[in-house]
Amino acid sequence: MSIVTSPRFRSSPAESWPGYRLPVREPLRLDCGIDFGPFTIAYQTYGTLNPDRSNAVLVCHALSGDQYAADPHPITGKPGWWQSLIGPGRVLDTDRYFLICANVLGGCMGTTGPQEVNPATGEPWALSFPVITIRDMVRAQKRLIEHLEIDSLFCVIGGSMGAMQVLQWAASYPDCIFAAVPLAGAARHSAQNIAFHEVGRQAIMADPDWCGGRYLSLGRNPVQGLAVARMAAHITYLSEAALHRKFGRNLQDRLSVTYGFDADFQVESYLRHQGSTFVDRFDANSYLYITRAMDYFDLAAEHDGSLASAFNGTRSRFCIISFTSDWLFPTSESRQIVHALNAAAANVSFVEIATDNGHDAFLLHEPELFETLRGFLNGCAEHRGLGRSP
Repeated sequence: MSIVTSPRFRSSPAESWPGYRLPVREPLRLDCGIDFGPFTIAYQTYGTLNPDRSNAVLVCHALSGDQYAADPHPITGKPGWWQSLIGPGRVLDTDRYFLICANVLGGCMGTTGPQEVNPATGEPWALSFPVITIRDMVRAQKRLIEHLEIDSLFCVIGGSMGAMQVLQWAASYPDCIFAAVPLAGAARHSAQNIAFHEVGRQAIMADPDWCGGRYLSLGRNPVQGLAVARMAAHITYLSEAALHRKFGRNLQDRLSVTYGFDADFQVESYLRHQGSTFVDRFDANSYLYITRAMDYFDLAAEHDGSLASAFNGTRSRFCIISFTSDWLFPTSESRQIVHALNAAAANVSFVEIATDNGHDAFLLHEPELFETLRGFLNGCAEHRGLGRSP
């Protein structure tokens, strides 16, 4: 039975997405050993950079996110994924901070990725695109920050894969960030999470329309496989309590079961909806590349197995936040980061927030999260000389 009936997402030139573009001419040395370039970084900004360029905040998006953190999405029209946090008077106050959010390298919303055209062949990169890492994504972001002539970021903040980027920033460029806020993250991807990603990748590659990754050149699209990958991943973003609260065993638009394989239950219909809407805005090959980047992330391995060594000598202020019902990135993994930061004599705060919203809690309205972030940022801003937000 088909989950998706209309494959609408198609590769578009980087310049077609609303927002800013930075063409990067100087090649970027990737972890895989390739000098990659030129490439384009697509990004959005919110607020105004102050005269001494001390109020810049880099917002790092998660796997399925993009640069439209506080703008309506250009494809779906839905509000930005962090609109509840970003805006005048909000936690990430655009009257006070200058926010930057860039689509990651390998993404599909304007930054160069496998769906863009390889200038050497005139065809989409597809699987000839180099395998990238979280560190490569951060290196590309550093090029953007340098282009904006910002020597030091006030804060780098993000959840999930965004938290990985925050931690990589703190390890790679400790002198360039004043504060770091990784939410619902970890210093490495666990075996369980790698396993879930592999299920998603195999679903995509098993779709006959994947065509060995060359689907765009052939006018096809593996929407069924990508939808299944999204459905499997989305389960991990929720908690059992949240699923029970929202759906239980309630039936979908019927009084009794059909004794068939249609979506009898509301939770089935919900997952199919999540899968079908995702394929409207995301590229299947980008999904392969970005999940692989997350799998390869292991900050301690970059420092001879010592996570504390990744933060040696850091002067940044850290606020680590986890959620009680997050089983994808459980609190124990946040505590490992805290212990490493303590071993490195870093300035670190840690908060575990009680919620049944699971991993996705960092994207939802969680009053304790908002209060924690506001308090931490206010304290950092006072030390930075930015004054206090009401």
